[in-house]
Amino acid sequence: MAERLSAEARKQALGGLPGWTEAQGRDAIGKTFVFKDFNEAFGFMTRAALVAEKMDHHPEWRNVYKTVEVVLSTHDAGGVTARDTALAKAMNAIAG
Repeated sequence: MAERLSAEARKQALGGLPGWTEAQGRDAIGKTFVFKDFNEAFGFMTRAALVAEKMDHHPEWRNVYKTVEVVLSTHDAGGVTARDTALAKAMNAIAG
């Protein structure tokens, strides 16, 4: 099982993840991605889903037209772990 990050480690990790913030009311991180249109948003989700599946770490996300809201938390660890920050970094790279 992945180990939950301390508050300090999470803060440090977020410093290297542009656009990601602590999710309000829970031990999670989140980001809202806004794309040119639905096609770009859906393409991002498809590419991110392939990475998430390979990592066996699946995001909570919501898509409305060109906006994708993502929340990451490692449920079996009860909060944010290195798996979440790695997926967040990959998502930033996919989004460009």
